[in-house]
Amino acid sequence: MFHPLDTSSPPPRGAGLALSGCLGYRRFHRRRMLQMAAAGSTSWLTTVAERLARAGERRTTPRPKSLLILWLQGGPSQLETFDPHPGAWIGGDVQAIATRVPRVQIADTLPATAEVLDRATLVRSVISKEGDHERATYHVKTGWRPDPTVVHPSIGAIVCYKSPANIEIPRHISILPSQWPARGGYLGPAFDAFQMYDPANPIPNLVGPTSPEVLQRRLDPLLQTVESEFQRGRLRDLDRRRTQHQTTAREAVRMMTSEQLAAFDVKREGETTLKRFGDTPFGRGCLAAVRLLSVGVRCVEVELNGWDSHINNHELQTSNAAILDPALAATISELEARDLLEDTIVVCGGEFGRTPQINRAGGRDHWPHGFSVLLAGGPFRRGYVHGETIANPDPAWFKRKDSPEADSSRWVKDPIDVPDLHATLLYALGIDPSEEQMTPIGRPLRWSDGRVVHQLLA
Repeated sequence: MFHPLDTSSPPPRGAGLALSGCLGYRRFHRRRMLQMAAAGSTSWLTTVAERLARAGERRTTPRPKSLLILWLQGGPSQLETFDPHPGAWIGGDVQAIATRVPRVQIADTLPATAEVLDRATLVRSVISKEGDHERATYHVKTGWRPDPTVVHPSIGAIVCYKSPANIEIPRHISILPSQWPARGGYLGPAFDAFQMYDPANPIPNLVGPTSPEVLQRRLDPLLQTVESEFQRGRLRDLDRRRTQHQTTAREAVRMMTSEQLAAFDVKREGETTLKRFGDTPFGRGCLAAVRLLSVGVRCVEVELNGWDSHINNHELQTSNAAILDPALAATISELEARDLLEDTIVVCGGEFGRTPQINRAGGRDHWPHGFSVLLAGGPFRRGYVHGETIANPDPAWFKRKDSPEADSSRWVKDPIDVPDLHATLLYALGIDPSEEQMTPIGRPLRWSDGRVVHQLLA
């Protein structure tokens, strides 16, 4: 059975040089080796030995998996991005272009993404039961539908909960967040995403008024005074002498003096790299995400808002796609170039898609019954497309409220619902989706109630 941390099978195409070199040594025959030794040409053994040593080190100490979410808030249209149907009555004004995957096309709004699609899995058949922005965002980010009795953690919070706190900056970061950022839920506010905005600007309030030593001497008595009031009536065991307020204050001071803060500064990258991501806040956010992942941040979410196209669908979708396209393509390429793609899972998608039919205002409305999500990195297959939406559905379906909603199979083939997508992501991150966690009120809950979709995994 496949396990995401098992490296005994060959790595996917495009894996780091160390592993590809390691596999290459198997192609040397004994006769060829003896011939080279007899000719005195054995210097190549040093290179092979070094690569074998690096590969062996990685196999015994696998790097923890990280997560990068490119969140498209508002509901991107599958028909104007990853699943076009030009010429069909639902097709709109976009055209389809070829990609690096044979016989697979995407919309002409994403030309750069087409060039890296061979390094990704494209799921064209995600289905959901939530069509409201807030509820659907919660559903996709947590894998659960909203429940008034519990607040579930986002998948990024779970990743951080399951990994060691071994860096001095936040391990869970949201760049350009809007009204529904990733939350820690019942895991606690310590796992909420740290929020920041355009990386072109410095993070506010990180420069202390004095030296770190003097700041610490001033902070200690202040915290002791404040904490004595916070601690009144609290439990005295379970490390409750240190409140969340005190923990947050000390972590803030540690962050202010950390050299890892340099990872936020995209200006340290060359001008060529900056241009590849796009001269936009989202492009800079994606580049910052790559830098943050390289220093050990476990989950970064970069948000691109503005996909809610009830009117002027074509203009709104294509303008946002023009921002997404260079950033998405550069993110995948840069992660691969920095040997991070094998251990980072990239998720690109929103809370739902858009209706196949175009409304009277030239827009598309909310559509959770068959939309697209792109996955890349980790153990996900490369150059694979899962599911499809049909190009010419019966227009009569959309005149009755209960028809497409009641039976998504009439619109999509090989559907994957949101809980199953979450279970697969957790499994790919090395986390058992069925593992139970006790909530603060004593209620056991699994990380996910979905099933792992092994077809998506290499």
